[in-house]
Amino acid sequence: MNDSGLRDRKKQQTRAALTEAALRLVDERGLDAVTVEDISAAADVSPRTFFNYFATKDEALIGDHTADDAAMRARFLAADPSLSVIEALLLAAEPVVAAIEQDREIWRRRIRVMTDNPQLVAGMMTRSARSEHDLIVAIASRVGVAPETGWPLLAAFVTGAAVRSALLTWAKTDSPRTFADHVHEAFGALAAGLPDPSKPDPSKDVR
Repeated sequence: MNDSGLRDRKKQQTRAALTEAALRLVDERGLDAVTVEDISAAADVSPRTFFNYFATKDEALIGDHTADDAAMRARFLAADPSLSVIEALLLAAEPVVAAIEQDREIWRRRIRVMTDNPQLVAGMMTRSARSEHDLIVAIASRVGVAPETGWPLLAAFVTGAAVRSALLTWAKTDSPRTFADHVHEAFGALAAGLPDPSKPDPSKDVR
């Protein structure tokens, strides 16, 4: 690995350590009882280093979930044209799902912290807004309609909701099922028209 690669890896490790420390401390003490200085000390860095990565304590708690979105959109647009939008989005999201899979405990803490401090949700939605808009444009491009029409927006919203539903179900249980299992199940239900689970012949997963 070259010097540039080593620096990038160390930056990623420092960012992850700050986020993990922030979530652990706030989960244990509460949001108002934790300072940037506390988080920095727990991650063994200076407050100045903290601000090289995050502008606020809230940003450290939320984390950066949009870093890989451009690559995901590129995979989506490059997917086989014979695939439906749901199938193409699922395929494009696989690397992101795999990365989240490795951080189950971090996500459990994050969900607890955000449940206890709902004001953090607004910050996460604000940070995700641009990426969501770009996904709507990508969906519109793939299906050949204007982004302003309702269908691309609906497709982005319902698939985003499917991912969030899968994430909450996976993170809040001790089931041996993987996050990918939950995502496939949720997308399968969408592809099948969201059938009533009390009826026979439930939807099959999208694979």
